[in-house]
Amino acid sequence: DRKLDLHGMTAARGHHAVLAVLTDAARSGLRCVEIVTGRGSGEGGVLRRELPFWLNLPDLRPLILAVSYPHAANQGAVRVLLRRMR
Repeated sequence: DRKLDLHGMTAARGHHAVLAVLTDAARSGLRCVEIVTGRGSGEGGVLRRELPFWLNLPDLRPLILAVSYPHAANQGAVRVLLRRMR
């Protein structure tokens, strides 16, 4: 339903963007948001490494039903399935 590309963002800016997009998507009744972090270099990028921590924070965790990688060969994108708001 919505896509967020974090390429070129700092960790602080990326965190703020993830929070804003997921909160807005949940309020709008959307169910799926794709977040592109990129694969990073070497052991992975900062954004890719930090995203799971951000998604588990108390302000986002209640909104999220599931998180998955769309394809095993592409670890640079994550799909977030949001809970239905009642």
